[in-house]
Order: sequence, then C-alpha cells, then structure tokens
Amino acid sequence: MASEKTMQSASSPAVLPPDADWAAVREWRKQTRAALIQQRTGISASDRAAWSDNISRALLEALDSSNATIIGVYWPFRGEYDPREVMANLRDRGTRLALPVIVERGQPLVFREWQPGSLMTQGVWNVPMPESGQAVMPDLLVVPFVGFDAKGYRLGYGGGFYDRTIAAMPAKPRTIGVGFKLGRLETIYPQPHDIALERIITE
Repeated sequence: MASEKTMQSASSPAVLPPDADWAAVREWRKQTRAALIQQRTGISASDRAAWSDNISRALLEALDSSNATIIGVYWPFRGEYDPREVMANLRDRGTRLALPVIVERGQPLVFREWQPGSLMTQGVWNVPMPESGQAVMPDLLVVPFVGFDAKGYRLGYGGGFYDRTIAAMPAKPRTIGVGFKLGRLETIYPQPHDIALERIITE
C-alpha cells in the first residue's frame, strides 16, 4: 500500500481504549465520518480541482499498468473525489468499466457495466447507477473512502457494502482506495469484518 507518512491525522473524537467494544467503535466511526464529510464538502473549488488532478494522474497510471479485465468504479457522492473524467478516458481506450448497484441493504453490491451514455437511475442515497444490464465481476475495484488508516483500512458510510461484496466474490479483486488525504486517520479501529485496501491514492 502507498505510504502517506507526511500526512497529519484528521481531527476526530477521542481515542478509544484497545478493548473498546463494537458499540463504542461504531459510535466513534459515526462521529468521525460526520466530521470528515464536513471537511470534505468544505474544500475550496481551487483546492478540489488541483487535488483531483493529482489523484487522476496517479489513478490513471495505476490502472494503465494493472492489466485488469473489468474495473469497478463509482459515481461521486457527498464531495468525494470525482473519477468520471478518468472513467471516460478509460472507456475511450476500450477498458470495460462497471458501477455498483445496491440491490438490497445488508447484501453485496452488484456491478453492471457502464459506458458514457448509459441510461442511469437514482439508487440508494440518490446516487446514479445503471438502470439495467447484466451483472459483471470486476477484477479490480476503485473504492472511495471517507477516511483511511496506515494499514489500508477504510472508513466508509457505515453500510458495509464494499467489505461484504469483496468477501462474497469468488476471487478477491485487487483494490485501490481513492480520496483526499484529509481523511487520514491513525486507525479506524478495524473489526473482523473490515477488509484492508491494497493501495491508497490521494493527492
């Protein structure tokens, strides 16, 4: 996983004791998630553009060298890094891309193939997703995060969709987490169900 040694940890609720139970960790994550999303949505337009350009360059380089057959990407939500320019670039080169679809809460995601012009519909949280299409199985996932730690564990939105999906896939996909370095945390207090990302890309 890429090192981010120069980054400062984001402000977050008090440090938890090593033996904190799941209820305490869940509440800590809830508070930390809210603080990080507030910071992320408050990024200035100029910083967002500059940081996003840096992420896009690094992400394209990583994906170009990945030899992935199908790449799972995402539609941006609540101030996340926007990968749509990278997605269009990859599609222009003939790369197969897929977007996640939440079929049911508490269940793994389904990925449907996407290309510019695909008919989209509003999914959970009003995030656009392909309206139809056969499910595909990406061998590499580009995963957004709210926060992350030095071991590659990801703080998401609390639904557990990516962890559940990766655990359920017959062959574990490669994973690249993308987002802004303001989400860096000392730890997310990983639990047995959390799955670390293989690589993190920030600005």
